[in-house]
Amino acid sequence: MDIGFVTLLLVVMAVPMVIIALLVRGTMGTPVLFRQLRPGLKGRPFELLKFRTMTNEFDEKENLLQDKVRLTRTGRLIRQFSLDELPQLINVLRGDMSLVGPRPLLMEYLPLYSPEQARRHEVRPGITGWAQVNGRNELTWEARFELDVWYVKHRTLWLDLKILGLTLLRVLRAQGINEPGAATMTRFTGSRHGL
Repeated sequence: MDIGFVTLLLVVMAVPMVIIALLVRGTMGTPVLFRQLRPGLKGRPFELLKFRTMTNEFDEKENLLQDKVRLTRTGRLIRQFSLDELPQLINVLRGDMSLVGPRPLLMEYLPLYSPEQARRHEVRPGITGWAQVNGRNELTWEARFELDVWYVKHRTLWLDLKILGLTLLRVLRAQGINEPGAATMTRFTGSRHGL
């Protein structure tokens, strides 16, 4: 299912992806793609692809500036409709990801998960997921992980199709893009209750 849908999506989205790439190059220069190691199935690392939405600006102490400072106007527009995620279609073709599954987070979070939260890595990460259609970045980390694990325990083809349909609605409404008051989401530092 992943390969069939993704092949179709790449054909349909080829021209928009070229336009976005040109916009990113024109406003932020190169590289056009953001690449970062993320944990995949069973926590194994893979290189996640996204369109760049932020500059690489540092302060005088060589610390990367906050996300809200580095997020460009073009980047904000691309993120509003989740277009920055389109290169992950290539990740799906490579077998790193699925269309539906828990979102791949940062490698540094791996030792912070409780055993139950770590179950999110029992399936391939997804471009969209149950947490994304139930609040996305407006959720607390604990709520997000509960939804991820619920998906792992209950996943079916019909649930995946439902999530894909709900994702389209959420993207068109530009819901849950960032945590209130933040450009993206605050970092996960571990659960207080070991959920």
